[in-house]
Amino acid sequence: MEARATMRPGQKGTRKLVARFGDRLLFVRYRYDRKLKKRFTTVELIVEEADWTPPPPPLVRVKVEYWEVPLRREVKAAGGRWDPKGCVWLLPLDRAQELGLERRICPV
Repeated sequence: MEARATMRPGQKGTRKLVARFGDRLLFVRYRYDRKLKKRFTTVELIVEEADWTPPPPPLVRVKVEYWEVPLRREVKAAGGRWDPKGCVWLLPLDRAQELGLERRICPV
């Protein structure tokens, strides 16, 4: 079975389904089966809504040399914590990526 068309609510070909499902409708897909010579209309619906708190981003170990004072200040301002045992800064992954420090991330 192949899906030829995927449409959002409001596009041509979805009006009856929008009237039927309302705001819960996310997508309408038309699938075709060559063997059976049939077209199937499928819909993607929202069936439940609940509050969710995403988990915090993982901490990564970032190597910043002692003499790189401006960079150390940036890392500290971004929420980095110094780890004296590993001689590295601990920083959330997303913040390390924002600062462009991907190459400085140390393996665990």
